[in-house]
Amino acid sequence: MKRKTKSPPFRRHEAATAESFRGDPEFAAEYLNAVLEDGDQEELLTALRHMARAFGGVPGVAEEAKLNATTLYRTLSPYGNPELRSLTALLKAMGMRLAVRPMSERAARRSRMTAGR
Repeated sequence: MKRKTKSPPFRRHEAATAESFRGDPEFAAEYLNAVLEDGDQEELLTALRHMARAFGGVPGVAEEAKLNATTLYRTLSPYGNPELRSLTALLKAMGMRLAVRPMSERAARRSRMTAGR
């Protein structure tokens, strides 16, 4: 009698998150927007690395974006500094785009008060 092997009753967090990004573009966009709102450049690059893995890995995304994979690995490293052209190509390859939204009135007022000091 052949014994069936059971798969573990859990999935790795990264795998579940990647599946969520692929299956729900709104979730993926909100994730990046939250990072942009609250994080710094290093956190954004980390988020983009996770997104790239979810959408076929850096080599696949680089090919789709018509970017060099080695350069994209460097760009998405913690010390990378992506050009706007590379960032927009990367986002497009993942089915997203860069956009600008007005800040909430309260945040905008706070920002103007801080700038006037």
